Amino acid sequence: MPVEKSYLTVSKLNSEIKNLVEGNLSSLWVKGEISNYHLHPSSGHMYFTLKDTGGEIKCVMFRGNNNSVNFVPDNGMQVLINCSVTIYEQRGQIQLRVFEMKPEGDGDLFLAFEKLKLKLISEGLFEQSHKLTIPKYPKVIGVLTSGTSAAFKDICNVINRRAPYVKIILRSVIVQGNDASRTIIEGIEDFNSYENVDVIILSRGGGSIEDLWCFNEESVARSIFKSKIPIVTGIGHETDFTISDFTSDLRAPTPSAAAELVAPKQEHALGQLNRIQDQLYKSLKKTLERYMLKIDYIDEKVRYLQPKKRIESQINKITELQKRLYSQIKTHHQNKTIELNSVYKQFNGLSPNKVLDRGYSILFSEENEVIRKSSDLKLGELFKAQTANGALIAKKTKEA
Repeated sequence: MPVEKSYLTVSKLNSEIKNLVEGNLSSLWVKGEISNYHLHPSSGHMYFTLKDTGGEIKCVMFRGNNNSVNFVPDNGMQVLINCSVTIYEQRGQIQLRVFEMKPEGDGDLFLAFEKLKLKLISEGLFEQSHKLTIPKYPKVIGVLTSGTSAAFKDICNVINRRAPYVKIILRSVIVQGNDASRTIIEGIEDFNSYENVDVIILSRGGGSIEDLWCFNEESVARSIFKSKIPIVTGIGHETDFTISDFTSDLRAPTPSAAAELVAPKQEHALGQLNRIQDQLYKSLKKTLERYMLKIDYIDEKVRYLQPKKRIESQINKITELQKRLYSQIKTHHQNKTIELNSVYKQFNGLSPNKVLDRGYSILFSEENEVIRKSSDLKLGELFKAQTANGALIAKKTKEA
């Protein structure tokens, strides 16, 4: 009688291998070159082969993970992946499940930059015809940057010096790392949803290509393109160019330069007002001269007509017409003068110094930030009260 031998089914064997391999080879970092890259059009999963001169292995990166990839993968690109080894049991095939992918080296970052740039150019995202007009005299400027950065301080200093009547609204965002693109997109969408600003400055200070990479992400570029509010970028230094710069409505070489572009000097606005005043006076003068010529013409015509009674009658009519004409001109001139003075007073009233002259004061914290409500200060904390003729230092002693 033959002795029965123990055995494993193929599926059981694959299962045993899967448990053995996956339990010991997880959370690995692997470097290699992408080949046979394929992005599934419906599922959004990435399928590719990772290879080097000595071997290759198949890889899959599911949609939930590849949303964090901040560049466009392509065949021939060197990458570094974080992955686990898995077994596809139905085929007994070893593959890598990829959780994170990074381009390996500046060269590949540059290739990813150029590839996305060409893609967006072909779609027309950089066309001048799509650029929105930057308002000449904005009342409210929205700033997207880190609220604690030197870039934000530079922007505020420039705007407050050039146009103190402009209101600045900060939407603090992350400007470096994996979460940066998400917060930048949310900031753009927030400003567009509330429609409370006239122009947006998207900014950060200088850094390496890796530091600035969030501004080269396709999702950020498309969010800038979709914005209904004009966006001015001031990213890095003069030599730094990002995809966001090409997509924005206006690119400035630095954060400070972006602030200068959107905030014209207060003197320019006053000069424009003076030019309008001159144009108004010239227009009134021409109108007066035109009516005087008409009067002279009528006067001559009356002198020419006969008999005497008709002349006297016409003279009386002309005299009455003169009175009415002068009255109308005087009234018109007075109305325009009142209108001009009103505009000038409204503009002058925007100055913070005028508010201080009326007896008000502005409260500043020790960090020189404006105090808007009592809860901005803790008990015992010092603060400065700026008045029209100086400043006072005080301490919060109790809650009102």
